[in-house]
Amino acid sequence: MRLDELTVDAVRTVLQLVANLGVLTAILAPEAIARAIELDAPRRAWHDLIRQRYPVLSEALLSGATPQVRNMATVGGNLLQRTRCTYFRDLAWACNKLDPGSGCSALKGYNRSHAILGTSELCIATHPSDMCVAMVALDAVIVVEGSGGVRRIASGEFFVPYGENPAKENVLQPGELITHVELPTTAFFRRSHYLKVRDRASFEFALASAAVALKVDAGKITDSRVVLGGVATKPWRAIEAEKALAGAKAESGSFVSAAAAALQGARAHQHNAFKIELAKRTIIRALETVSGLT
Repeated sequence: MRLDELTVDAVRTVLQLVANLGVLTAILAPEAIARAIELDAPRRAWHDLIRQRYPVLSEALLSGATPQVRNMATVGGNLLQRTRCTYFRDLAWACNKLDPGSGCSALKGYNRSHAILGTSELCIATHPSDMCVAMVALDAVIVVEGSGGVRRIASGEFFVPYGENPAKENVLQPGELITHVELPTTAFFRRSHYLKVRDRASFEFALASAAVALKVDAGKITDSRVVLGGVATKPWRAIEAEKALAGAKAESGSFVSAAAAALQGARAHQHNAFKIELAKRTIIRALETVSGLT
């Protein structure tokens, strides 16, 4: 609304819209009784449970924006934040997200920060979040509530690639609100890492990022998660990379092969071809870190 991208007839508080939704929480359920940890405050990134069970999430939260911005941020706002594409945020340019059918100015414009995965001729905007990349890697479940009741949505299915339908960014239905996020207690998520590559060390969006987790048994990888940020139109789970890692030795050669598999479908434009190699190196470094090779 601040940028005139959206207009509304009236502004109401959440309490006026729906009652008793409570605070947005992540549910950590080690046993039958769930323990709720509020993630709205940035200090929760330092919470022992988060750091021990989900280091990838702690690192992703702390890599976003600045402490001042994080102090005002919420999990719900992060899940629903919109792209920082300059052509989307400047009403002088054609943008299919703002005006379907008008075109995508980024295709022939300055597209250094734009996506190379999940794109189309309709849109190449990059999904901006760090936290959401980690959430997908952790198999988080987003719980929403509306007039039709409660829905539990896998985080990997919550986001919609902008390239498919620029005007649609997630699967929320009109009238639904996010109430909380559930994080599973999968043991190997303790062995996870988030690596963000950007132009400067703070207050900057990712040019490429990787949220990874490894389960290693007798030197062989038995399970993994590889999710990319900064290079796609949504938090991008690299299924082909995970397939390449399955049964492989936890060594640099395996990670190189996985990185190549993750980017095999990448499509670069005039100013962002460097992102393909950058994303590969980001994956390799993240996997080497979490495996103890660096």
